[in-house]
Amino acid sequence: MNYLLPLFSVLIGYSFALFLKPKNKTNLKLLLAFSGSFLLSLTVMHLLPDVYKSNNSNAGIFIMLGILFQIILEFFSKGAEHGHVHGHEKMNHIPWLLFVSLCIHAFLEGFPVSHHSNLALGIAIHHLPIAIILTTFFINSRLSKKALFAFMLTFALMTPLGTILSDYFPTLNDYYTEITAIVIGILFHISSTIIFESSEGHKFNIAKVSMIIFGIVLAYFI
Repeated sequence: MNYLLPLFSVLIGYSFALFLKPKNKTNLKLLLAFSGSFLLSLTVMHLLPDVYKSNNSNAGIFIMLGILFQIILEFFSKGAEHGHVHGHEKMNHIPWLLFVSLCIHAFLEGFPVSHHSNLALGIAIHHLPIAIILTTFFINSRLSKKALFAFMLTFALMTPLGTILSDYFPTLNDYYTEITAIVIGILFHISSTIIFESSEGHKFNIAKVSMIIFGIVLAYFI
């Protein structure tokens, strides 16, 4: 399941957007708010204590490096990791900078999953609305169906690939704390950005606050 959940969530989101063509952005924003809250809560409640139990004095530095690395990635992905894509210009080929940055992001997310299986669910919930948003964006940009499928399939495979490498290459476990700390920084940045961006104009919205609370409570009981 550690491999299948992140894989299927992207493919389900891709299929949902491709065939049903959702128009209601409000429901998607609520799902984003929930996914951001759930992912942030999993990171704080499970990943963070695990890293600091290792007594690695440099853990905080690697967390900050993860935040910085994600900021750099977003210069190329334009914030697609948290559903922030704009424009409807016609595309004749895969946007490679967006593609590579998203794949790096998804690949790194897979490393801690081998030690924290509940993170697979968090990443799956995080990737579902992102896949819907990306697919809708590319459909509107008239990206060819073959290129769109190749993009989404590769993106879907990246997180399981990161988990597989972590499982079957024991050498990587020597750097587990450092890699996980970097991933924590990445997830901190992405999940907090999702939560803040889900509130338009920073206005109080009971539905979005309820979804955020639900994400926190669910992460606590997992």
